[in-house]
Amino acid sequence: MVHPALRSPLALALLTAATASAGPRVEPLPSRPVATYSIVARDPATGELGVAVQSHWFSVGSIVSWAEAGVGAVATQSFVDPSYGPLGLSLMKAGRAAPDALAALLAGDASRDVRQVGMVDAEGRAATHTGALCIPAAGGQAGKEYVVQANLMEKASVWPAMARAYEAATGDLADRLLAALEAAEGEGGDIRGRQSAALVVVKARSSGRPWADRVFDLRVEDHTDPLGELRRLVRLQRAYNHMSAGDDCVTTGDWACAEREYGAARALEPGHAEMAFWHAVALATAGKLEAARPLFAQSFAADPRWRELVRRLPGVNQLPKDTQLLDAILSIR
Repeated sequence: MVHPALRSPLALALLTAATASAGPRVEPLPSRPVATYSIVARDPATGELGVAVQSHWFSVGSIVSWAEAGVGAVATQSFVDPSYGPLGLSLMKAGRAAPDALAALLAGDASRDVRQVGMVDAEGRAATHTGALCIPAAGGQAGKEYVVQANLMEKASVWPAMARAYEAATGDLADRLLAALEAAEGEGGDIRGRQSAALVVVKARSSGRPWADRVFDLRVEDHTDPLGELRRLVRLQRAYNHMSAGDDCVTTGDWACAEREYGAARALEPGHAEMAFWHAVALATAGKLEAARPLFAQSFAADPRWRELVRRLPGVNQLPKDTQLLDAILSIR
């Protein structure tokens, strides 16, 4: 599936709305529609951009959800053309507003009547399209800096429910996106049931390192309760974000910072052995062995190989080269 805007010269497609000048394309359709409900949004408070989606289709996140920090976010679904994702982002990166970018791509698509697409740009301008031949119930609507869209739903109340839930939800962008998905499921969701889900949130501004700009990048490929599993993964990702921040503190020798970040991770996932272990390491390095003891005990009980890891850490400056401290840690039961 290659949109004319991907063909050389790319700049022509990025700087003109008339992608159809290359001639409308007729893309081969998937054998089945990627029946989906999705939300694409910009958080006006933080500038973060995100996409969340759920479907009765395997690995929906691999083709529907697209986002780039400082640029925009896209959901492309129904008889899906995945190229709407990277092309929409390229057009918005070149300065197009989301409605103009979507219009340009639709103009060059002979199969536009079976497409469903939502876009939002870094300024919060949003657009959604539901082709006339998307399988009902199908439709979408725009709100302040977000759009919702759905196709092959049990009933036409799905996307309005998503909009209401998103607007009423509290928390960060990930929380609000999840609230929209859960409202859709509460209205019946996909007429065929549920299978996979995904959530992507990127930062407001690009760092030039795309891997560092993704606050959440989660996919549930196949699950009996994809939204429940997605919410669990969001919580786990929050904890690991704190773990990563703790690791950054360790590299600068700021053990108080490391202790704080690892502690925040454990507060989210108190039963997680690895989070307990690295929190314990930070505490022990900061001279707080008594506070570290129950955390080391938790990790050792989960898997005795954590003891062997303790032995290896002083040699790579991840624990003090202190034989007495090492023996004290290894004696913990």
